[in-house]
Amino acid sequence: MGPLAILGPGVLGLSTAQWAAECGLETWLLGRDQEHAEAGAHEIHRRWDRSCAKGQMDPEARDRALGRLQAAPFSAAALEGISVLLEALPEDPDLKTPALALAGRWGTPDLLLLSGTSSLPIADLATRSGLVGRLVGFHLFVPVAKMAVVEMAIASGTGASWVERARGLAFTLHKRVVQVRDQPGFAAARMALAQGLEAMRLLETGVATAEDLDALMTLGYGHPIGPLELSDRVGLDLRLRIAEGLTALGEERFRPPALLQAKVDGRFTGLKAGQGFHAWNSLGRRA
Repeated sequence: MGPLAILGPGVLGLSTAQWAAECGLETWLLGRDQEHAEAGAHEIHRRWDRSCAKGQMDPEARDRALGRLQAAPFSAAALEGISVLLEALPEDPDLKTPALALAGRWGTPDLLLLSGTSSLPIADLATRSGLVGRLVGFHLFVPVAKMAVVEMAIASGTGASWVERARGLAFTLHKRVVQVRDQPGFAAARMALAQGLEAMRLLETGVATAEDLDALMTLGYGHPIGPLELSDRVGLDLRLRIAEGLTALGEERFRPPALLQAKVDGRFTGLKAGQGFHAWNSLGRRA
């Protein structure tokens, strides 16, 4: 597996770049400019230092990973020699498609192009970016190091060689591949969203508190986190956007509750805002 470029030093991009370097891949973190990219790389360095301080990572392993991680602005020069580009930009087609189109033009004809979207149809992104038959959906779960699966969404007509190379990357990252049909929300986001929306409706009608609803799923069903906490971590604005998109397609079961709309309108969008269905501190923990 050749060098991997990750476009977007956000939550997904940082988590993926960190894990890819730990897995032995030469990894380039690409930002809108050098400062943006280097800030992301510095955060990954900080995470590795913290892991070493806690005895969770060997200092020699950290140093090897550090040597594999580079930062650069997104440009034609940054894609020279790159084998795979994973787009990890915010969940907005108006941001993703121009960037993917540039990557398709700047990269070599055999550059494997992946989108890290969790819900946007790959066929639509491919059409808008001029990558029909070439773009593969590669939905990783955060934190990437701990989540042992990748949801691969394959649009009709996608070349088999692209799919097999994407599977090869998943193998290198130690992920089980779940290949799903390309559709809005794929499979994982639909299942998680349905549970989250129902929990919101129960909260809205006063059935139980947010903490207790989450406890029923963690303590009763063994889920690692409850549906309302998960919604906070994903971002309530993203949850709302996906729900609205599916509702617009005629899927009424995904119609967002008024409570979700009110949270987003009030900018209580979850962990990133410090407040959603739960309160969050600056370390990303429940306050």
